[in-house]
Amino acid sequence: METIKHSNIPVNGINMHVAEIPGDGPPVLFLHGFPELWYSWRHQMLYLSSLGYRTIAPDLRGFGDTDAPPSAAAYTAFHIVGDLVALLDSLRLKQVFLVGHDWGAVIAWHFCLLRPDRIKALVNTSVVFSPRNPLRKPIESMRAMFGNDYYICRFQPPGEAEEEFGRVDTARVIKKFLTSRNPGLLCVPKEVGFGGNPNSNSKITLPSWLSEDDINYYATKFNRTGFTGGLNYYRAMDLNWELMAPWTGVQIKVPVKFIVGDLDLTYNTPGVKDFIHKGGFQKHVPYLQELVVMEGVAHFINQEKPQEVNEHIYDFIKKF
Repeated sequence: METIKHSNIPVNGINMHVAEIPGDGPPVLFLHGFPELWYSWRHQMLYLSSLGYRTIAPDLRGFGDTDAPPSAAAYTAFHIVGDLVALLDSLRLKQVFLVGHDWGAVIAWHFCLLRPDRIKALVNTSVVFSPRNPLRKPIESMRAMFGNDYYICRFQPPGEAEEEFGRVDTARVIKKFLTSRNPGLLCVPKEVGFGGNPNSNSKITLPSWLSEDDINYYATKFNRTGFTGGLNYYRAMDLNWELMAPWTGVQIKVPVKFIVGDLDLTYNTPGVKDFIHKGGFQKHVPYLQELVVMEGVAHFINQEKPQEVNEHIYDFIKKF
């Protein structure tokens, strides 16, 4: 890990923390999700760096050591992709290989919609491309399909989820997220709360791929920043939908490999498997070249199965 260099770079009106392993080979930009940090990509950075690639993983806007504007309106895809374009400009990189997971995957799809000229190829994980529905805002759709207790709906009121997370130790919140293997819809009634019972002493056993040191790294950062920055991505979804109207129906026109675990809650969301396997995905992502469903793997795929994901990324990007 000591080979990873850290810097703060001014981008798009904020300061962005960037982890990087310098290299003379092609650059690879990694985008993390919630509740994560650049650190989620540690295994992939070290592996691809050993093969000569230049690996770059920022803390996205709102996370870790990157600035976190308070307003949810500052977290649209235009802001986040704008940050990343400014980052590439600052690093004097014309094009990159892009790798995303969770919210990082959502941002990666938008990056390809808005600035395909900057992306050589995309390896996206966990969250499939979601074409814009021109008839209904996303939160309204989710309430109608999954109910008010659906986690994204519950994340909408400012301060509410933060208050629930705050009832328990931050390390426990991170453990609950990262170790979850329930592929069903994530619905959290208010009486249960996101933190669960603050008086519960039940131990959360960590899997072999996650250490207490890993948890402490995340917890230390989220203890300092809180969760509002990350939650603001969810709170900007409807605004993002409004602003993306001109891109309705636009296809993803870069070469793509998509990887998902069969226990991932996103893969098991109603309608997603049919969309992926019955032609919808290929229609909207016509340059989809490889589709991988990893058996027995849950949501945090790049940390749970680092070596397999490393090889999947390399096997794809080495073609270009």
